[in-house]
Amino acid sequence: MNSVRSVAPRGTEQMLQTVVIVVHLLVALGVVALVLLQQGKGADAGASFGSGASATVFGSQGSATFLSRFTAILAGVFFLTSLGLAFFAKQQADQLSQAGLPDPAVLEVPASKPAVEDVPVLEQRKPADTAGDLPEVEEGQ
Repeated sequence: MNSVRSVAPRGTEQMLQTVVIVVHLLVALGVVALVLLQQGKGADAGASFGSGASATVFGSQGSATFLSRFTAILAGVFFLTSLGLAFFAKQQADQLSQAGLPDPAVLEVPASKPAVEDVPVLEQRKPADTAGDLPEVEEGQ
């Protein structure tokens, strides 16, 4: 039996990929917002001393379970959309490899010129002066 893969039309696949990207971004923003809304574990200690933080919208314990569950659901959706985007990227990479382009590892890259040629060099060297910069010391002292 031949392995025949049903190929979606290019426009439908592109539209589906766009939908997955939009859902992925919205879920990512939702996860960030929900994580920022949740209290840390150390915040309960301040509430026991009367800081007023225990009066939340969902009650003292109700918000923790609601927000943590909703964060877990969004994290799962984020994971699934990440896998979907990886699948789309793999398909696009396969399509590019089947286009007849050579493998980038096989391409010849011209050798770059060494950096020594970029340094300016004097055309002619001047002869060194024997008595120019050095002070003379008398031998008799």
